[in-house]
Amino acid sequence: MENITPKKRAELAVNALKKEYPEAICSLVYTDPLQLLIATRLAAQCTDARVNMVTPQLFEKFKTADDFAKAEVSDVEECIKSCGLYKTKARDIVTMSRQICYNFNGKVPGTIEELTTLAGIGRKTANLVVGDIFKKPAVVVDTHCIRITSRLGFHNIKDAKKIEFILREVLDPNESNDFCHRLVLHGRAVCKARKPECELCCMRDFCEFAAGGS
Repeated sequence: MENITPKKRAELAVNALKKEYPEAICSLVYTDPLQLLIATRLAAQCTDARVNMVTPQLFEKFKTADDFAKAEVSDVEECIKSCGLYKTKARDIVTMSRQICYNFNGKVPGTIEELTTLAGIGRKTANLVVGDIFKKPAVVVDTHCIRITSRLGFHNIKDAKKIEFILREVLDPNESNDFCHRLVLHGRAVCKARKPECELCCMRDFCEFAAGGS
């Protein structure tokens, strides 16, 4: 495999995944910014499919940040029990909703800096909301992103924040959000954690792992 710059590798990866997965969409179901914020919090150590089974009842019962802010934590717990870590998640949802009401006039804020002041919200969730809702350049560093970008050869670390800024340096800002959504699809279908199917991979020609470099 010829030596290529990180920016060129990023361009090749973006184009390959765009061709392989034309639809770059978030797999969580939501209709407004608050719902995406809450669904993403629920998705921690839980599958998106499970979250999508839980949220319809939750969002039918609590429709606004004010509804969640006034809710009993135990009532939220009852709706999300099957998501795992439900006690912590329920507490965070009520607390973040109060923060949104008191600090942001009931509206989900639109910057990573503001979003990460909310209970239970880290940079991964903040990037997802900023990218999908507010259409700003974002890099969502989840387990698929960490694994695949490491195998491709962009880094050899696990620190999500450092990886985010490494990728921001090489990705086209207009492509970064969709690129991260496509990494999730590719991680589920081909570049799996235990046994990547390199022979099926659209990025094998420029991937260090596929070339035996990892």
